Amino acid sequence: MSISRRSFLKGVAATSAASVIGPSLLASSKAIAAETTGTWKVSGSHWGAFRAHIYAGKVQEIKALEIDQYPTEMLNGIKGVIYNPSRVRYPMVRLDWLKKHKYSAETRGNNRFVRVTWDEALDLFYRELERIQKDYGPWALHAGQTGWRQTGQFHSCTSHMQRAVGMHGNYITKVGDYSTGAGQTIMPYVLGSTEVYAQGTSWSEILNHSKNVVLWATDPVKNLQVGWNCETHESYPYLEQLKNKVAKGEIKVLSVDPVKNKTQRYLGNEHLYINPQTDVAFMLGVAHTLYNEDLYDKDFIKMYCLGFEEFIDYVQGKTKDRIEKTPEWAAEICGVNADQIREFARMLVSDRTQILFGWCIQRQEHGEQPYWMGAVIAAMVGQIGLPGGGISYGHHYSGIGVPSTGFAAPGGFPRNVDEGHKPKWDNNDFNGYSRTIPVARWVDCLLEPGKEIRYNGSKVILPDYKMMVISGNNPWHHHQDRNRMKQAFQKLQTVVTIDFAWTATCRFSDIVLPACTQFERNDIDVYGSYSGRGLLAMHKLVDPLYQSKTDFEIFTELTRRFGRHKEYTRGMDEMEWVRSLYADCREANKGKFEMPEFDEFWEQGVLDFGTGKPWVRHADFRQDPEINALGTPSGFIEITSRKIARYGYDHCQGHPMWFEKSERSHGGPGSSKHPFWMQSCHPDKRLHSQMCESDAFRATYTVQDREPVYLNPEDAAAKGIKDGDLVRVFNDRGQLLAGAVLTDSYPRGVIRIEEGAWYGPLNEKIGAIDTYGDPNTLTQDIPSSELAQATSANTCLVNFEKFTGEVPPVTAFGGPIEIS
Repeated sequence: MSISRRSFLKGVAATSAASVIGPSLLASSKAIAAETTGTWKVSGSHWGAFRAHIYAGKVQEIKALEIDQYPTEMLNGIKGVIYNPSRVRYPMVRLDWLKKHKYSAETRGNNRFVRVTWDEALDLFYRELERIQKDYGPWALHAGQTGWRQTGQFHSCTSHMQRAVGMHGNYITKVGDYSTGAGQTIMPYVLGSTEVYAQGTSWSEILNHSKNVVLWATDPVKNLQVGWNCETHESYPYLEQLKNKVAKGEIKVLSVDPVKNKTQRYLGNEHLYINPQTDVAFMLGVAHTLYNEDLYDKDFIKMYCLGFEEFIDYVQGKTKDRIEKTPEWAAEICGVNADQIREFARMLVSDRTQILFGWCIQRQEHGEQPYWMGAVIAAMVGQIGLPGGGISYGHHYSGIGVPSTGFAAPGGFPRNVDEGHKPKWDNNDFNGYSRTIPVARWVDCLLEPGKEIRYNGSKVILPDYKMMVISGNNPWHHHQDRNRMKQAFQKLQTVVTIDFAWTATCRFSDIVLPACTQFERNDIDVYGSYSGRGLLAMHKLVDPLYQSKTDFEIFTELTRRFGRHKEYTRGMDEMEWVRSLYADCREANKGKFEMPEFDEFWEQGVLDFGTGKPWVRHADFRQDPEINALGTPSGFIEITSRKIARYGYDHCQGHPMWFEKSERSHGGPGSSKHPFWMQSCHPDKRLHSQMCESDAFRATYTVQDREPVYLNPEDAAAKGIKDGDLVRVFNDRGQLLAGAVLTDSYPRGVIRIEEGAWYGPLNEKIGAIDTYGDPNTLTQDIPSSELAQATSANTCLVNFEKFTGEVPPVTAFGGPIEIS
């Protein structure tokens, strides 16, 4: 039987996502290639390592490496990342910006662009850098936005952009990040490190010693699908063991969460419902019980902590608001009855208890407080530093809790100007403005330039910047309040974005440069961000599509325009850099891990260094708190912080406290008009906004081509909404369309739209409906407090209704409107 080439390729495409288990890790690429038509190449991603079948110059199939026994289904979306209608194909310039030459901003966002050549685009980019430095100064350029980037040590987009721009002149940058802004700021005062990015007690120690595990606003089964470097998914065997121990009654697991999340459904564990944003009130009631029933560990408090007396006076109602924080007081706020609060407190001290926090509850107004309060509760229980006891703030992230091998990771492309060199425009005059701003306050700079804000013990003067350079980052995903962002972007003169996908950030830019994906270039990456499991070769799978280039090529050509390209590249091309990073890594690991010559490694595709030894966080501090002092000002756990108290902040004082929210459901402020609490947690089937553009994979979870909105069936029925209906979700900040998914995992009064859904406004006008379902159309753009000035994405009240009328098309995907 003969078949046409077209029919054959259609068949290959139809079966490309059928398998997730790859060929033997021990088999060479050449041996595998000999078994089939085409070749197999190794690469990696945030979603895991894989082999790709390349035939006819195209990726036909993706298979997880055999070493990964728990691959995520998101590997099936990688082909759609490479081949999709949202690719940035050519250098593009916004029509009105190009035509009017007056930096017209009132039409920014209308998605009308003109295709230009690479030389024209880079000339315009360079011209704008020159103009900004000459007419204003470094304070007028913001090149500090950063995000998750694509994996790979050499091709880190932030490093390439900031090195090249920094060779031209100085600029505004940022401090902190959107993921853990409040947590990473408060925890050094309390436990001496950011904690959120620190290696945690090994899962094996938790499984062997814990009798109680509290999953507090965390969903590791969902979130551990992705990692900062190439993810190994080594946490999942431990979660499987935990599931078995729960079933046998050997470990009690309790989820403290408004919803029954993916982890709870997997483990089959108990659930304690709590009203959103009220964890601190609940914890104060727990602290009151531990103290008044004499259950807390006095010896631990005395030996390892400072400031307990001031805190407990507040709990007893002797200071501040003069309200005793009894379980009855807490119950009125948090929705957990007083007896349950007491039972929870007694459970914590009944046996060895490990508390695992997620990041979502610090992404809220006063987000510093629940993390601080969690450390206080753990200190009162007195098990910090014991195997299977204490507290962790990161076991849901990038394999934290998997023992580390001690492998020294390779370095990366340098981010800064080389020592001894100066920028072309060596100007450090920032006109009285601050050169570094809290990451989540960049929109405030545009709307309130010159305003003085307080931040982490210092003062920040918001700069009046005129230009932004954004690379491999999507601020039109991770910031809040889209209509406020529209107002802010009208203040900008020029926005340059470098990306491979036409995100909303591209839509609201002036110059857009097409970068290629990580699958269209060569690199190396750490395999296992925390475990250090190995080193991965990231082979270029296919040549860059359309007119896209690597970030390295783009910024080499930009620096050529002012004569710094040789310094930028250090005289090396892509593979010379990759070889150099490998050689340095090999030298750093001598005596610990024997690494082969580069060519052998590149052919093999991955080096596996095995597993590490179990470890207990804070064990050394518990053993000797003087020799192994924490990084706090005192060296001890600071239940009360004298340093923070001296700042005199209204919303973050000397010890953890309950602060009322500007919006709170269940009878709180704002709930009479918008009675539903909307959560916008990390998504289950993408990494923030990454992979939302993968059309075929996105189709596996959308409803009528829209992002799902998860609703309680009774709430939906009360509004005449059935599963699969289109829903309009709205408040005074904006409105969006989403597809209804009814589930009893959600209580009445709580809905969820996962963050990362691409923003698709019907048009550029302020107030236009979002056609796809981006929750940040509705969220509040307010700081956590004066301490961290972090994002408050979870402080959001909404209402919803069944959508009626003519359904608008989804505008979130695809490229720009190209104008001749």
